Amino acid sequence: MSISLSIVIPAYNEAERLGTTLPKILDYLSDNLSESELIVVDDGSTDTTAAVARERLSAAERVRTSVLSYQSNLGKGRAVRLGLLASRGEVALFSDADLSTPITETPKLVAPIFRGEWDLTFGSRALDRTLIGVHQPWRREQGGRVFNLVVRLATGLPFWDTQCGFKAFRMSVCRPILEGATVDRFGFDVELLYIAYRAGLRLKEVPVRWDHYEGSKVNVASDSVKMLGEVALIRQQARRGIYDKAIKASRGST
Repeated sequence: MSISLSIVIPAYNEAERLGTTLPKILDYLSDNLSESELIVVDDGSTDTTAAVARERLSAAERVRTSVLSYQSNLGKGRAVRLGLLASRGEVALFSDADLSTPITETPKLVAPIFRGEWDLTFGSRALDRTLIGVHQPWRREQGGRVFNLVVRLATGLPFWDTQCGFKAFRMSVCRPILEGATVDRFGFDVELLYIAYRAGLRLKEVPVRWDHYEGSKVNVASDSVKMLGEVALIRQQARRGIYDKAIKASRGST
C-alpha cells in the first residue's frame, strides 16, 4: 500500500482523550485520504493509553495503523521523532492527542507540501488570534509569548509560534533533521525548526484554528525554565557543530 500522508500522535497518559480523538482522525482520513496511516506513540504511559489506542485503531479499514509503545517516559520530543521516523508517508504530520488544532485543519499544512511549495509547515496561534476559540489561562498565554520572543532573539528564527503541536514534514528532506535532533522534552519543536532553518529548507508558519483543553501536562513555572535551558542547549550544540551532519544531509536531499 502506497502511503501519501502519515499522522503521528504522541501520547502520555492520554487514554481518556484518545478514546474520543482517534475515531475522529480515522473518520477524517477514511473520508479524505485513503492512502494514509495513523501512528500512535505511547510514551511510557502508566494508564491504558496503549490498550485504548489499539482498540480504537482496530476499527480502521482503509487506513494503515500502528501503535508504538515502550515502558519508559522518554519525552514528547522523542515520541514525535520515533513516530515520524517510523512513518511511511511522503508527508508526515504530528498532532497533539487532544486535537487542540482540529484534524480538519490538516490541508492547510499538507497541501502546500504536496504542491512542492514548502518542506516544513507548522500551525501558529500567533498569526491570526481570531482563530483561537478557547484561550489558555492568561498566565500561560503570556508565558508563551515571552518564550517565543526569547526563541526569536536566541536563535534568529523569524517565527511567532514555535510550540503549536501541529507540524508537517516532507520526509525526504526532513528525515536527516529528525535523525540529528537531540532534545527530547518540550524544547524539541524549536530544535527541529532551528536545524531545518539552518539547512535552508522552506519553512512556512500557517495560522490554524486552536482551542485550549484542560489537562495540559506543562507546568508553567518549572517547564518554562526547562524550555529556556533547552534553547540555550540548542545554541551551544549549534556552536559545537552537533547539527552540521544533519544540516549537510538535509541540504543534499533537496
